[in-house]
Amino acid sequence: MRQYITELSKYAITGCMVFYTLLGFLGLLGGGNKKRGFYPAQCVCMFLVQLLCFLDLALVSGDMQYVLYYAFVQVFLLAAAIMVPMIYEDVNRELLSGMCMLSGIGLCMISRLSFDRAVRQYIIVLISLIISLLIPYMFSRVRFLKKLTWVYGLLGIAMLSAVLILSQVTHGSKLSFTIRFTLGKVTFQPSEFVKILFLFFLAGLLWEDASFVRVALSAAVAGMHVVILVLSRDLGSALIFFVGYVFVVFAATRNYLYLLLGAAGGAAASYMAYRIFSHVQQRVQAWRDPWSSIDSTGYNVTQSLFAIGSGSWFGMGLLKGNPNDIPNVMEDFIFSSVCEELGVVFGICVILITVWMFLEMLKTAAQIHDRFYQLIVYGISIMYIFQIFLTIGGGIKLIPLTGVTLPLLSYGGSSVMTTMIMFFIVQGIYIRLQQAGGRQYDGRKQDRRRRARTDAGRRAR
Repeated sequence: MRQYITELSKYAITGCMVFYTLLGFLGLLGGGNKKRGFYPAQCVCMFLVQLLCFLDLALVSGDMQYVLYYAFVQVFLLAAAIMVPMIYEDVNRELLSGMCMLSGIGLCMISRLSFDRAVRQYIIVLISLIISLLIPYMFSRVRFLKKLTWVYGLLGIAMLSAVLILSQVTHGSKLSFTIRFTLGKVTFQPSEFVKILFLFFLAGLLWEDASFVRVALSAAVAGMHVVILVLSRDLGSALIFFVGYVFVVFAATRNYLYLLLGAAGGAAASYMAYRIFSHVQQRVQAWRDPWSSIDSTGYNVTQSLFAIGSGSWFGMGLLKGNPNDIPNVMEDFIFSSVCEELGVVFGICVILITVWMFLEMLKTAAQIHDRFYQLIVYGISIMYIFQIFLTIGGGIKLIPLTGVTLPLLSYGGSSVMTTMIMFFIVQGIYIRLQQAGGRQYDGRKQDRRRRARTDAGRRAR
């Protein structure tokens, strides 16, 4: 009986995921009350996916700790999916739904790979949600964010420089600090948080004046960020910063020349990185022909491809694959483990959900009249989707590996906290937009009422 349940649940999980993704795109095309009508159905799909996944884990493993962990995950999802719209009525429910779904999948897969790490990840996710809930309130009260332009830029450079000077080398790169306590240790990766400061700096510098002088100043500061990251050998983050910079400048200036120069500069920088860094050469070689070095540099990529291929359309089932055969699977190859045990169809839906969330952010940015906040939302959307591209593209051998995490799914406290904060920054800006629209609408209604009273008074006279 247990075998029948776990086998049938694979198809039910995939069906719920497909339906959820379809509702997401229908909501993207819809508007107003029609969009809100899809949200309850998406929540039902999300909770069904969680229930079936954790039921599989408990039945296959025979370990009831998954049931307890499932209960805690549902507390987080209920708080995020139900309480947030109660606190902020004008919240973008589509973005909130996608964030909850991807976070839930990430917690489920990490618990399958390492239960101890899943507990730590859950604590960080819960703390991240609590911190993020304050952000929309802050955006409704704080009015001086545009005045701190150089504070953002200098603080970001200082944080990255501290990593370069003080942190230890891990896997060939200087990425993070480790703070040790009596009860354990906390690893902090500043480059994740500097992304936010970097975008606020660019928006503050370019929102009012996108002249050549301002662009040149932004290029100098952005170049300092990227150079420090390159010296730290954090090339994946350097690439994300660079692409984010190019597209924010393009959004501010609407000048295709900057986009062309950015593409040329990126190509030249990539070639130089290939010539200078030996590990980049190894990754390029592993991308071109991983099978010739399957027992060394190509091992990660080949194991990732084996995992995706063995999962087929509907997956092998949770705890029935071998995702731990992939090195750094929880950080760099979580997508491959998803495809192996939940199926390629499920993996395609994950990609489509990230694309739909990206389009929703672009749609929000297009509606914002304040250039400062518009550029921030553009920058967040570009950095988000480009990091998705780097992580999944490296795992499926579309591009060379870069060693960056998959936002909301991969294990990593700094990554998940930064991503959630960035999403709630978009939410805070979106709520401002909705409230401003409501005030304009109320103002128009009051004007119409005043005109009607005036006309009635004239007729009475």
